[in-house]
Formats: sequence, C-alpha cells, structure tokens
Amino acid sequence: MEEKRRSHRRELSSKLIVKILGSVETEESVEIDIIDVSKTGVGFSCDKELEIGTVYEAHLRIWTQEVLDTFVRIVRMNKSEKGYTYGGLFIGMTEMDASRIEAYDTVERMKESQENANN
Repeated sequence: MEEKRRSHRRELSSKLIVKILGSVETEESVEIDIIDVSKTGVGFSCDKELEIGTVYEAHLRIWTQEVLDTFVRIVRMNKSEKGYTYGGLFIGMTEMDASRIEAYDTVERMKESQENANN
C-alpha cells in the first residue's frame, strides 16, 4: 500500500484529553489512546463517537511529559467492536510543538537504524 501521509507517523504511549468545543454545559473531556502521531496529525482510539469534520480542543501529553495544546480536526473514523478509531489533523499547532514531534521521530529513526546495523 502506498503511503500518502506527508509526515512519517510514530506510535506514542500517551493519553490525550479532547474537549468538545461548544457551550460550557455540553463541554466534556474524553480520554483516548494514541495509536500514532506525526507533526501534522494523530491517530487514536476511544469509546466515544466523535463527528468527522469537527474540530476538538486537544491537550496532547508527549513522551517528555509536556502537554501540547492544539486543535484536532477529525478526518477519518472506523467503528469496531472495541470502539472507534480516528484520524485527525492538527489545526494551528505551533511550529515549536511540531518540531518537538519531529525531533522524537528523528531520534526513533536513528535508534532503528542502529538496531538494524547491529543485527
């Protein structure tokens, strides 16, 4: 299958709290599991059905335990017996935060190259 993503995606053990934008009365937080992340977007799963095309406020906890505040537009959804899997694009992420994700990818690629060279 041909890769169509602009940025390489990495798995990341982390959690993301998504605040649904809207009135204060309907705002809620949803905990999700991150499947993969790149500087342009995130793949994740959760139990709650989210709307495609909707933008959600996101607080992404990265491997350094820093929290990146951004917005995510849902562009893809798959429903399964275990819940929902989503693909989202970052909206308005700062260049500095995108660089943090890209730096993580660079370090992981170097580790993979070294492991492959040792095998």
